[in-house]
Amino acid sequence: MNEIYRAIGTSKQNLHQRLNRDLRLMEEKGQLTEIIKRVRADHPSMGAKSLYQKLRPPMMGRDRFYSWYRENGLLIRPRKNWRRTTDSSGVIRFDNLTDQIELTGLNQLWVSDITYYEMGEKFYYLTFVMDQYSRKIKGYHCSRSLHTEHTTIPALKMAMKDLGPGQFPIIHSDGGGQYYSKTFLDLTHNRLINSMGKSAYENPYAERLNRTIKNGYLRYYKPYDFEQLQVSLRKAVNMYNEEKPHQGIKGLTPTGYERKIKSQLMYN
Repeated sequence: MNEIYRAIGTSKQNLHQRLNRDLRLMEEKGQLTEIIKRVRADHPSMGAKSLYQKLRPPMMGRDRFYSWYRENGLLIRPRKNWRRTTDSSGVIRFDNLTDQIELTGLNQLWVSDITYYEMGEKFYYLTFVMDQYSRKIKGYHCSRSLHTEHTTIPALKMAMKDLGPGQFPIIHSDGGGQYYSKTFLDLTHNRLINSMGKSAYENPYAERLNRTIKNGYLRYYKPYDFEQLQVSLRKAVNMYNEEKPHQGIKGLTPTGYERKIKSQLMYN
């Protein structure tokens, strides 16, 4: 193999570094597609120039972004083209397991998503992991970029601290790149069961949570910079988990509902 590396003018280390960079770029482009579709839901006529100015993707300069934007059918016209999803060749996709499970307790099904939060002239990214049975946010993170290490990894690591012996929840998401990255799959391996929907419609609980945190809390807190957004997000999650009654869990708060379930298990 060393002879082959020398023949192509590189080393094993350099080749693997390049492959890892290419893989990471593919993952981030996959999630960027999902973010653009969400931005378009709020700004249906926003074109490439405005999207680039808002998103400022660190993995691509302006010209490269415009080329990628066109090549991936994200132009507004013809309208049908921009609805292309991340389900393309070379992308890992897992089956949607959410309709195959009847929830009976905690830590059986977690739903996760990455959404954007627009503040001033910049976009930031919020990642959540929620227990669908109790509605409790188990993990969350706020980031400036879409890097896997800044989005799904810290949120999932926070959530996994709540796992007890013998608990192997399904982790359900959309098809964004951060949910099939090597780093993410290494973290879930033998500890969680991966599940994916093909669109936001197949992850409704996570979508609803996004709207609640963004529109029900953060927009009222009015953070003015990234540090304030972090503080506001922490407060929003605490209010959601500890103070907000949910009709779907008998009018209790998520934390209160989990406490009740654990108490019942203890005395049964």
